[in-house]
Amino acid sequence: MKALTLDEILNLCGMIAYCQESPLHLKRAPTEKLRDVFNRYATHEINGELFMTSEDFVWGFLGQSYNEASVKLLTSIADTTKDGLISFVEFQAFEGLLCAPDALYKTAFQLFDRNGNGSVTYSEFVDVFKQTDLHAKIPFKLDGPFIQLYFGKDRQRVISYAEFSQFLHDFHEECALEAFRMKDTSGSGFISAFDFQDIMMNVKNHLLTTEVKENLIAVTEGHKVSFPYFMAFNSLLNNMELIKRIYLNATGGSRTEAITKDELLQSAQTMSQITPLEIDILYQLTGAIHQTGRIVYGDLSSIAPEHYTKHITHRLAEIKAVESPADRSLFIQLLESTYRFTLGSVAGAVGATAVYPIDLVKTRMQNQRTGSFIGEVAYRNSWDCFKKVIRHEGVLGLYRGLVPQLMGVAPEKAIKLTMNDFVRDKLTDKQGHIPRWAEVVAGGCAGASQVIFTNPLEIVKIRLQVAGEIAGGAKVRAWAVVRELGLFGLYKGARACLLRDVPFSAIYFPAYAHTKAAFADEQGYNHPLTLLAAGAIAGIPAASLVTPADVIKTRLQVVARTGQTTYNGVIDAARKIMAEEGPRAFWKGAVARVFRSSPQFGVTLVTYELLQRMLYVDFGGSRPTGSDVTKVKQELTKVNPDHIGGYQAALPMLNGIETKFGLSLPRFSSTIKLPAKLQQHQQAQQQQQQAS
Repeated sequence: MKALTLDEILNLCGMIAYCQESPLHLKRAPTEKLRDVFNRYATHEINGELFMTSEDFVWGFLGQSYNEASVKLLTSIADTTKDGLISFVEFQAFEGLLCAPDALYKTAFQLFDRNGNGSVTYSEFVDVFKQTDLHAKIPFKLDGPFIQLYFGKDRQRVISYAEFSQFLHDFHEECALEAFRMKDTSGSGFISAFDFQDIMMNVKNHLLTTEVKENLIAVTEGHKVSFPYFMAFNSLLNNMELIKRIYLNATGGSRTEAITKDELLQSAQTMSQITPLEIDILYQLTGAIHQTGRIVYGDLSSIAPEHYTKHITHRLAEIKAVESPADRSLFIQLLESTYRFTLGSVAGAVGATAVYPIDLVKTRMQNQRTGSFIGEVAYRNSWDCFKKVIRHEGVLGLYRGLVPQLMGVAPEKAIKLTMNDFVRDKLTDKQGHIPRWAEVVAGGCAGASQVIFTNPLEIVKIRLQVAGEIAGGAKVRAWAVVRELGLFGLYKGARACLLRDVPFSAIYFPAYAHTKAAFADEQGYNHPLTLLAAGAIAGIPAASLVTPADVIKTRLQVVARTGQTTYNGVIDAARKIMAEEGPRAFWKGAVARVFRSSPQFGVTLVTYELLQRMLYVDFGGSRPTGSDVTKVKQELTKVNPDHIGGYQAALPMLNGIETKFGLSLPRFSSTIKLPAKLQQHQQAQQQQQQAS
């Protein structure tokens, strides 16, 4: 068993005590579970104790294809005793480090701290840097003025952790300057457009999205690139997160408003040191990519470098139906609508079931007459109605009419969600911007389209819901109601239904879109809880403002009993209700309606969007905003169930060392042959996943 120094023991104690969540929202893994994971991957045994070898840790546990030299370097991050083996104590200590707020810098520091003494010497830095891909591309002067400023003229000064974090930040910028000097052989302060492209692809590749890579020459228009332009270009890419905040400041938080260069420049001057040249380059980039003189938030996301962290949505399925939006045929668009319709059906059923008891109370309260019916009022308020239903009809009485409701609500909500998405897609420009009037039109079309399903559903549901009010009355069946009404009877009150559903959707969907955008984080990502909150909040004004139309619709569709007023159409119902019961009658059940519609649409929308995240099919069209915060490399999207606790951040941290600091380590181009024990473990994992 390896002996630990006092510093290592104190460090371990600190890690065990640190149980708070990091910015990645990671909690420490339970010791027992972490030990089980460790034992499955550890293949080396000393005096009855298991240890992980370098291959076990990097190739097996992390599943990364680094070459042998890189494997030894990466293992040293967790191997604090630097003997090439990782004990469980070290394995657990590194898991704790990955939960720390500054885990990325600490991980990088331990990579360079070759002897584990808590500082980095010049020789340790050189030893690691010479093994990186960056050194192979740019032969940096390791004895130049920049290095001397940090390590001293004789290069004997050691750098602490805090100083090293600043060194990493400055070092990569110095590499870019060195590359510019190498290309500018004449000392004119200019390099060619192709030299500029070469530097960016080799030194700053980690800052480039696909769109930027494809337009490096186009943005320069083939002209020579000056040193100020080169510096501003790199500064812009380094500060894209700040640019996003400047944009949101200029638009008042909107992510869809298109703004001009002058508007963004004015916002930049009030809150940052972003220069006019950087703003010019930003608009040159967006112009080359999107061919427009204005930008929206989506333009910034297409330019912003990949980040080493992300919000992970575990996808059950991921299908790419087309290679690019240009391949979208009419058949693919029909498939996309069918896909949305199916998910909308499931989401609608989930939302309706969740709030159905509230809907039943709302219907009975709206049908309660106070002007023409002889006798006492059945219910004093919504809560009284709820209690009496349970007392006289049982808990199942709260779900009277649920089956026909589900049979109808699935296509109803599906057609509403699909139509809203379809019309929004058609009215959205190439930049992803949709004007507010178009949002209202899309919502109105969605509300109108659903009435064909809503009206028959509503009239059957309502008659079943009020049937339990008469004690000892004959049991009412859904099919009997359908036969009694006939085809045309099922659309009784359709005008009132239109009067309710069109304005409801015209209010609801734009309100939901803007509320969801307001709740998104700085990366534009929406957590499921923010989706639920946005859906519920948007439902409050939409449901309450159309209650009068809902009351009229209910009165038209319910069979009037002896002594109750009958109505002949929307206008007649409105006049008689006003004359007999007063204006307050139009707001009967408003509270119950809000308490039903608001959570129902919240549940429906969050279910709909989460289904699109988990069962993701790329048809080349638009997708729900706020689904993913960033893009990440494909190999990092595979989730290893053994990466628990802090180790959920292990691969993002390794990716961050490459993408934030540009220090990528060589990998193999072919598949690695794992030790026999690890091969058996992987086969067992695959069999377990197939069985589940």
